[in-house]
Amino acid sequence: MPLYKTITIDSNTNLLIWKIEESYDSLCEGIELTEHCQNRVDNMKSDMHKRGFMSIRHLLVAANYTDHDLYYDEFGKPYLKDGKHISITHSYQFSGIIISNKPVGIDIEKQREKIHTIAHKFVNEFENESLENENQHQDKTRALTILWGAKESLYKLYATAGLSFLQHIYISPFDLTHPFIYGAINYNEVISHYDLAFIEFEGFTCVYALPYEKEF
Repeated sequence: MPLYKTITIDSNTNLLIWKIEESYDSLCEGIELTEHCQNRVDNMKSDMHKRGFMSIRHLLVAANYTDHDLYYDEFGKPYLKDGKHISITHSYQFSGIIISNKPVGIDIEKQREKIHTIAHKFVNEFENESLENENQHQDKTRALTILWGAKESLYKLYATAGLSFLQHIYISPFDLTHPFIYGAINYNEVISHYDLAFIEFEGFTCVYALPYEKEF
């Protein structure tokens, strides 16, 4: 079982990452899907997507759940039947889940040069100023990947139609040597605040988000 990484974020929040090295058939062994999820995976054309889908089910097992404990709302957001919050991600050979008693979001992204060409679609003026301080191209690629992952994880957590990466989600300046980030969402004149953190491994970036909690 290539359970790649397990992180206990707090007493009620756990993050698990799977490195997908098995074939689709191997990943199907020992996993019983709901009819809905079986139809979903059967209709996937990409072997990579199928393997990613099934690896998530193995992560559920590692967290003491099964596919039958998982359900989706009309927007495709996943939930657990016991009331815990869950977020799911998959990118190439890695997949991940985060489970908590609080709303959560997670995203894994491969660090790619392509992100520079789409940065204008998700980096606002406030964030662009801090990114300009990243002099080395490689560091800016890492920073942009973290920024994208932060916004994607917040988008999953917030799960509201019409939310814009560019207009509604804001990420404070962060240091590549310090894994913790602060973010905010300003939507429909309501501002909410979040704690985020990132992990980098094998050319990939994982970012997760939780509601901001004041320290007393």
